[in-house]
Amino acid sequence: MLNMLRRPQVTAAMIAEGLAALGLDGSQHAIVHASLRSFGQVEGGTAALLGELRRHTATLSAPAFTYATLLRSPTSSVYATFNRDTRVSRDIGRVPQLLVEQADALRSFHPALSFVALGEQARAIVEAQSLTNPYGPIGALYDLDAVSLLLGVDHSSNTSLHYGEYLAGVPLLTRYVPLGGNVVPSAFPNCSADFENIAPYVQGKQVTVGRAHLSAYRVRDLVDGVRTFLATHPEGMLCTYPTCRCQEVRRLIRTEGLRPRVHSGLPVGALGLTGDLTSRVG
Repeated sequence: MLNMLRRPQVTAAMIAEGLAALGLDGSQHAIVHASLRSFGQVEGGTAALLGELRRHTATLSAPAFTYATLLRSPTSSVYATFNRDTRVSRDIGRVPQLLVEQADALRSFHPALSFVALGEQARAIVEAQSLTNPYGPIGALYDLDAVSLLLGVDHSSNTSLHYGEYLAGVPLLTRYVPLGGNVVPSAFPNCSADFENIAPYVQGKQVTVGRAHLSAYRVRDLVDGVRTFLATHPEGMLCTYPTCRCQEVRRLIRTEGLRPRVHSGLPVGALGLTGDLTSRVG
């Protein structure tokens, strides 16, 4: 009976086969969102999954958010500090944390909404971020015709959709983060609890590995799909929880409407950028 209750054993070879079935051959740039637990029992754990992701991509990136640094007031004097090695928030997952721990990985500067990347275009991705556009790394991935991977998670974990909201003109909130010894304002989005609403409007590839459903979407298709969807459903990505910040965004939409923004693309000289990635204010 106990053997029947055990989670299925998933090997690195099975993961490799699944990634290949999604069209990954090592030449793609990707952002990953993953739940290791969803696979069942993975032989080799997070390291095995990350190893196959690295082998099947030219650039691998992920959100590496650290919500403990987020502040609601510009006068806050007690706060958590951020540096290159600050631990990723637990709910973001094990894969981003292991990515941060890789010596060759780069991490963007944002104390609350950082991204981590390694590979051919890592620097271009992390340098695309600013305080007014914290999801700028998704814009870089858009230009790179990258792939968004959902491994055992749905669109509620899909950070690429936030950049679609940004371009569609969804109002951004103001929160504060500690940076350079000061508390500074940063744009901050609504939540992603109801992002699955976009599912009927975007197309991707799907396979199953162990118990996990794996999906791959072009970042361009996701971003453009959100822009099209919101043009006719301006509140379509907002959740209905009464205490969520989505209600603040909803009020702003009803007052101001959507104000579309321009996609700025990769930074000039993106392939040869230099500087301190954890201190750029942007």
